[in-house]
Amino acid sequence: MNVPLRYAALGSSFAAGPAIAPVVDPNAMRSGRNYPHLLAGRLGAELTDLTTSGASTATILDQSQVTITGAEYPPQLWSVPESVDLVTVTAGGNDLNYAGSMLFTAWQRVQPDGPFTTMMAAGFADGIPVPTADDVERTAAGLAQIVERVRVRAPRARVLLVDYLTVIGGDTAPSDEVPFEPGEIEAFRVIQSALEAAYTAAADRTGAELVAVSQASRDHALGTAEPWVASFAPDLMETAGSFHPNAAGMAAVADLLGERLH
Repeated sequence: MNVPLRYAALGSSFAAGPAIAPVVDPNAMRSGRNYPHLLAGRLGAELTDLTTSGASTATILDQSQVTITGAEYPPQLWSVPESVDLVTVTAGGNDLNYAGSMLFTAWQRVQPDGPFTTMMAAGFADGIPVPTADDVERTAAGLAQIVERVRVRAPRARVLLVDYLTVIGGDTAPSDEVPFEPGEIEAFRVIQSALEAAYTAAADRTGAELVAVSQASRDHALGTAEPWVASFAPDLMETAGSFHPNAAGMAAVADLLGERLH
């Protein structure tokens, strides 16, 4: 009797897939067609999908997470089965305010006194954050600790660090779908580069495999003919998917991982 591969997915919204139908956990804003589900289907694997929109490296490691709906989730690592064969990790973007900076800036431009702008304002009192070397180090250290803790909890698991799809490409420019000024676009590009650096450092430090979907998606950023990320949705019910992987992006990540695993 063949035992199916056991797979656990850890991560934030870039793995969870907010706004991609069908939504299988509204509190976590987790899609049934995110890359973990697509990959599990491709591999015939038993999936434990712990991905939660808004997660940070800390809420994967040792802090409970309260989502925007008020639901509380324990640290994701606590729920990783000890018998898993494969673990993917996509986190760190919230540590550096990656998509959050874009969402706040977009809403501030289209509705400066609106509820979304007001809700996020306290976190961006100084504008778009500029990641420091210490910020990159903290994010890298968090990712490295996740890898190390997974190896202790699930010793036979193959651990893949899956970084973030590129949102701001070389040709991304202001438009109706990209409501940013050139300087803001450059500021987001700096955060994006810092996140990529954190992943490279964590992989070097732990020896974990890095699947650099950031590099593979350079030609599928905002403003390209076939973007793998969603543009700004100025609707409170749909805005969580803004500047996040779209269905094509999730499928592309699943394909990249499938190729790595075969």
